[in-house]
Amino acid sequence: MRLGGFVIHGNARETLGPCLEGPLEVCDEVVAVDSGATDGSSSLARAAGARQVLVRWEGYGAARAAAAAALSGCDYLFFLDADERLAEGAAEQIRAWRASCPRLPHYRLPRRDWADLATGRFLFRVERHVRLVRGDAATWQAKMIVHEALPRRPSLDLAAAIDHRFATSLEELEAKQERYALLWALRARGEGWAAKSTFGRRAAHLLRDAVLKGALFRGGVPALRLAWAVSRYHVRKYQLLREVRMGKHEDLVRAFDAGRFAELFEPPAPPASTEGQKP
Repeated sequence: MRLGGFVIHGNARETLGPCLEGPLEVCDEVVAVDSGATDGSSSLARAAGARQVLVRWEGYGAARAAAAAALSGCDYLFFLDADERLAEGAAEQIRAWRASCPRLPHYRLPRRDWADLATGRFLFRVERHVRLVRGDAATWQAKMIVHEALPRRPSLDLAAAIDHRFATSLEELEAKQERYALLWALRARGEGWAAKSTFGRRAAHLLRDAVLKGALFRGGVPALRLAWAVSRYHVRKYQLLREVRMGKHEDLVRAFDAGRFAELFEPPAPPASTEGQKP
């Protein structure tokens, strides 16, 4: 069984080296999908032994599809985000999985989301994500601009854990989630997804992460603040979906409908100057 690995990165020099160590250890071939890094990440990935695949940034769906195409000769694909790394002992568990003659389309790994805030470091939560995909099930599409989850298929949970640098700043996290919420809303409109009620949704997600998943007991008040910040996304994406359906964000809607996905990630144009105009 041939296992291919990939990591998608931009400017990620701080975390890319440790991230690549796992795939390079367990995979037969590793590609680094480079969206135009300017901080030395590209040379770091090549020096580590990864094959470079350059892409124009059109979202994670297109980038993952490019990686799958570059690894088309592999039976299974294993992938990490640039701010993730295999936990201690995970490589051995993946090698044992390879030796077990796997057949299912998906295998899920536990991802440990770590908060590394100014107030201290703590484990925020653990969630399972599909990270081993059979080659014929690697069906990512460019329209999966954010949260590019594959269709549900038969899967099995493995013990090989991933450590994720989830949050280093509440402000940066909230800004990123605002961008992701709008991208989700654009795709949701295009796919015809329902706009669910936001009533009680934020409180439910706060309870889930802070109490049921134990963040509050491991991180105290900073963990509660982080859970509150994370919960905002689950309300905001439906608010933005309603805005999009009411006619707002027209330029982005047109770009999505036309398949011009790169435009969705371009910085907004500055407002036109009013200098010299009459009030």
